[in-house]
Amino acid sequence: MLCCYADELKEGFFPWIDQVAATLVPLLKFYFHEEVRKAAVSAMPELLRSAKLAIEKGQSQGRDASYLKFLTDSIIPALVDALHKEPDTEICASMLDSLNDCLQISGMLLDEGQVRSIVDEIKQVITASSSRKKERAERAKAEDFDAEESELIKEENEQEEEVFDQVGEILGTLIKTFKASFLPFFDELSSYLTPMWGRDKTPEERRIAICIFDDVAEQCREAAIKYYDTYLPFLLEACNDETPDVRQAAVYGLGVCAEFGGSVFKPLVGEALSRLNAFHRDSIDSAQVIPAWLNCLPIKSDLIEAKVVHDQLCSMVERSDSELLGPNNQYLPKIVSVFAEVLCAGKDLATEQTAGRMINLLRQLQQTLPPATLASTWSSLQPQQQLALQSILSS
Repeated sequence: MLCCYADELKEGFFPWIDQVAATLVPLLKFYFHEEVRKAAVSAMPELLRSAKLAIEKGQSQGRDASYLKFLTDSIIPALVDALHKEPDTEICASMLDSLNDCLQISGMLLDEGQVRSIVDEIKQVITASSSRKKERAERAKAEDFDAEESELIKEENEQEEEVFDQVGEILGTLIKTFKASFLPFFDELSSYLTPMWGRDKTPEERRIAICIFDDVAEQCREAAIKYYDTYLPFLLEACNDETPDVRQAAVYGLGVCAEFGGSVFKPLVGEALSRLNAFHRDSIDSAQVIPAWLNCLPIKSDLIEAKVVHDQLCSMVERSDSELLGPNNQYLPKIVSVFAEVLCAGKDLATEQTAGRMINLLRQLQQTLPPATLASTWSSLQPQQQLALQSILSS
């Protein structure tokens, strides 16, 4: 019930945080009842979240950010210690999930020693999980292995994949939080992560390993180039993996390396393109994909991705891509509408360069489209969009 109060009251729960933390933190290792441990685990990020909200809103009864540091120093090490001793795989996954939530709330407050303890525990989790999977594989070879035990092993392996998934989430959070300063820890983890790329591993393990490297490449940029020799061959191979999620993670990573790899990536451009070409564009039904994609534009919820995608849209229009424009230019009104929304949003949805490309494209359309098509396209816009574009194009 205390967990429910913490979740509901958020910053209003602040006066009771110390009392509840003193009660629940020891219960992380209450081995007499699994549900008690689960409840305690789920409460940990809520305690941190309540404290952070109260401090931000000036409702922390005179306590400042140092209190959040104090609470972080109490909760995160306790979670790590409990994780080290947790016998149940399902609860282990829950602890990792809770730890990730805590890191997202106050990870920047950790010192190097605390990060070290988390990384060391991640190593232990990976090793223990791999050992359990090997033991189950051996059990499956036994002569008396039956359908009931097969179903049990399947369930246990699914729990194990959840553990690996949470490991990936935690490492992603640490990489995004500490960026290049986390790389010495990543060096230590590499020998634990590279086996996950193997063809003998599950698709989920391969996807997680790729996503971890993607985070390193994206967050650490030039500092991550030294890993390209080791990891890019895996990425290139994974581009043709039979599992879509693995392929998606691999091609995303290639894009990041192409963006930040500079001259190091240049010799690999040809091979990267040939791997991407294996996605067989001819088999894609553009009549379904293009309108579905355009209907998702403009992107407004992810401002970083928005700038990338809206620039890609400009490139496709500049090429006069017939699939993008559709039969008889039927998608043109939607494209112009997207341009209008992006331009009206100022610098939020597009870089200055992309906005300039959009304006130039609109001026070209004014000059090249038949008057009837231009009038039809213009009339599809909202009145305020028409006025905004008129102002932009006349300047």
